Amino acid sequence: MLLKEEKDMPYVETEKGISIYYEEYGSGDRYLICTQQSHASRSLERELVKHGFHVYLLINRGFGKSSHLNVDYGDYWYDRFADDVISFADHMGIDKFVYSGASHGAGTGWSVVKDHPDRVICFFAVVPGPHSLDEGRMSFKEMVEKGLITLKENEVEISDPALIERREILKKEMEEVLSSEEYKKYYDVDEVKNLHYGRPLAYLENEEKLKEVFSQIKTPVLIMGGGNDPISRNDLMVRSMESLPNCKLVIYSGFGHGIDIYEEMAEEASRFYDNVVNTGYYYEKIVNQEE
Repeated sequence: MLLKEEKDMPYVETEKGISIYYEEYGSGDRYLICTQQSHASRSLERELVKHGFHVYLLINRGFGKSSHLNVDYGDYWYDRFADDVISFADHMGIDKFVYSGASHGAGTGWSVVKDHPDRVICFFAVVPGPHSLDEGRMSFKEMVEKGLITLKENEVEISDPALIERREILKKEMEEVLSSEEYKKYYDVDEVKNLHYGRPLAYLENEEKLKEVFSQIKTPVLIMGGGNDPISRNDLMVRSMESLPNCKLVIYSGFGHGIDIYEEMAEEASRFYDNVVNTGYYYEKIVNQEE
């Protein structure tokens, strides 16, 4: 969704005719880039600003205030999103950065670390799957539209009063945004429905090839998922973790595809980053001590 109160921010032309809208938060050289269809008022990336990250929130080409499209990239939508991330970093003079994304935003992350490993310090992959390539080519978006899956039924009831209040606030915010004239202006419902970006890395065709490609990705990856997620299922995240040589997997029971304990996730992500930068390990390095 769009922010309830949105400041005017600049654009970057990532290729001829394609302008990417972005928001910038924080400062310094602890760069983090995230690209999504839209950005909620609360997220892991926004929380990481409090941990000293310099955050750029990009809007995918084809959506919102970024350039709208009259093209179909077939199986290569996520590669085009990834190209925009790299072009954006080049424009900003950012050599290395953290990539972070949730769901389809994490789908872009797989292409970023696969094709541009020299640019990425580490990857925060939230509910990232990716989808099983042996189970068909239909995207999560299409599955929801066809009523094949619903998210609410897969959330476990929570008892934390503060989290319940947070969800109520976010729900009201989203309702206001969806009914706003600004949303209708930049997110034409029929146009967005026709943008089917498929499954990440669909051109790999099957699970065997996906695992082979993942085994070559040396970038440290932190996967954070929900134990009751019907999209980024536990078996898919475990498959990804097992295939990646430098990966940590954290699964939160009681959560589905939307994990909204941002403080907890930011602590986990910040620690992961520190380990990678300070020791080169995706876990805290063990130091031998004399007994």
